[in-house]
Amino acid sequence: MKFKIILTLVAITLILGSISIWVGQLSYSWLPPQASIESQLVDNLFSFLVTLGTFIFLGVTGTIIFSVLFHRAGKYDLSDGPAIEGNVTLEIVWTTIPLLLVLWIAVYSYQTYQEMAIRGPMEMAHLHMPEMSSTAYAETLDETGKPITSIEVEAKQWAWVFRYPEENITSTELHLPVDHRAHLVLRSQDVIHGFFIPAFRVKQDAIPQQAIDFEFTPILTGKYRLRDSQYSGTYFAAMQADVVVESVADYENWLAEASQNEPSTAPNQAIKEYALREQNGWATVVPAEAPVVNYHP
Repeated sequence: MKFKIILTLVAITLILGSISIWVGQLSYSWLPPQASIESQLVDNLFSFLVTLGTFIFLGVTGTIIFSVLFHRAGKYDLSDGPAIEGNVTLEIVWTTIPLLLVLWIAVYSYQTYQEMAIRGPMEMAHLHMPEMSSTAYAETLDETGKPITSIEVEAKQWAWVFRYPEENITSTELHLPVDHRAHLVLRSQDVIHGFFIPAFRVKQDAIPQQAIDFEFTPILTGKYRLRDSQYSGTYFAAMQADVVVESVADYENWLAEASQNEPSTAPNQAIKEYALREQNGWATVVPAEAPVVNYHP
């Protein structure tokens, strides 16, 4: 009888495990396309958490449903249940298993973050001050021997400005060569802004009076959307920009084309919306001046 119970529990565990793995693999389709190396790492972690969560959910709800269907008291049974003082083995099991699961999740999450390596060296120990980082780092090579693309990112209410110091180009559209490590230096002119590209699965706050190094590697050509993940004020929803990942040849052509353009004022949605305040009498924050750049879409 005991062997039959163990065999049944093993079979149920295998079935729940198979369903959980299937749901975990299905979770990849819930997210935007994997456009960076970091997105693959994050999605693997997310799939693992979904698999684990599905297994726990099915196990707990299955046990509850089984108990309700087969172990409920009779209609007119008002007696108390058996007096059970406790079960030391059960106490140890349901304390040890969650502890091991939490440690497993913590180690896996930390390893993923370490492997992503999205922060600059010694970033947590020493944040660069503006006077120490007036320009982005000079171009170096990544672990594959390819040059790192160094770009300065300026955030303000409510616009993104991207500066390519080597070519003396400014743009309101972020261009990146595919399969090359991108090194950004994030700065904010006013409040905290959140640099967030959903397709890359990377996010980093831009903090006033600090220059923060941030790195990732795009691997899929296309046009993606950069959003401000922080509530940075009245028109923060308008603070968006396109991120164009292209071949090295197209990237170099864009740099050559943009360098020939005279700086001009870029369209700014926040300023357009702010102009409506005169018609409606809204109390609102004055946006920063529209960016003057070499290139804007």
